[in-house]
Amino acid sequence: MSQDTKYKNNAHTDDAHTDSAPIIDGDTHPTYDTKDEPKDDSDHTASGNELEATEQLEDEDFSEDLSNEDKETIKKVANDDNASQAKSHASILVEQSMDAQKTFERSLGSLFTSAFTAGLEIGISFFMILSAFALLSEVLQSHYALVLASLLYPIGFIIVVIGQSLLFTEQTSLLSLPVLNGFEPLSKLLRLWGIVIAGNVVGGCLFAALMIGLGLNMELFSASSIDTYAEHILDFKWWVIFGSAILAGWMMGVTAWLVTSARDTLSRIVLVTMITGSIGFLGLHHSIVGNIEVFSALLYGNTVSLVRYLEFLALVLVGNTVGGVVFVAVLKNRTFLFDIEKVKEQTADDREDARRHTNIG
Repeated sequence: MSQDTKYKNNAHTDDAHTDSAPIIDGDTHPTYDTKDEPKDDSDHTASGNELEATEQLEDEDFSEDLSNEDKETIKKVANDDNASQAKSHASILVEQSMDAQKTFERSLGSLFTSAFTAGLEIGISFFMILSAFALLSEVLQSHYALVLASLLYPIGFIIVVIGQSLLFTEQTSLLSLPVLNGFEPLSKLLRLWGIVIAGNVVGGCLFAALMIGLGLNMELFSASSIDTYAEHILDFKWWVIFGSAILAGWMMGVTAWLVTSARDTLSRIVLVTMITGSIGFLGLHHSIVGNIEVFSALLYGNTVSLVRYLEFLALVLVGNTVGGVVFVAVLKNRTFLFDIEKVKEQTADDREDARRHTNIG
């Protein structure tokens, strides 16, 4: 029997069905010592003496279907009571699982509105990049102007991540965790992804129609600048775009992981800037930003057709999904399952040693 099979068997009752309870109950909240003020769910900042959600896990925070042995094991591997040290791997994954479960329980309207907001906010990156590119093109060769302008890529991502709007590429790996562990059905995940993608794309298209049009009238950039930037994104063979999208999805999944590992807002801003800045500098294909870049050319440029736009969007969405799920969620989750089994074996060995010493005594 495989390790993950044993883990799942412990987490389900004999009559388990598809929509089973999660490891962490999304409706419950961690308890705090009376000396600490309750922490708002939307505030992810943490000072040295604040307690993280995974530091005081209680039995009530877990599904009733989970065995007592698994509850104690998860609490043990997720223990992270030293704020001066980096969070443990298990602590990060448990915290992400809790956040993912809360997202699964949100209403459709709330999900779409948050995703729509992220689509609008991420457009700020392209607006700044395009404005800088048009300005730099007057004094530099187009290639160097593109590279330098791309350094503004993180602006929209910082707004989205710190503001906690739902961005598909950031949420791809996060939302797949309950499904990978068998606590939510795949159909529910696909529906959730669909809502987030729809909100991101609609928000991005609206931003392109209004704000890029505004930038044209303000003469911050021209239609030729929009076409040049779009061709910079599109002028590759399909498999190159797909591979680039996988790498971008992988890096966005890593961003979500690192943001959870950080203990304060400043650290999160630095991490988001480093990772998304690298995506922009390398010219990797990000589906939500790319949607705005190419849709702007469809509306205001002369080189992009509707078919070309739709083919690009579909290809990059799939690539980002593969990168986020396979290279982040699956591998990180597998490591977590190995940690669980290792602690179980160590606990069993310790109990056996204690029993032997008792018999000898």
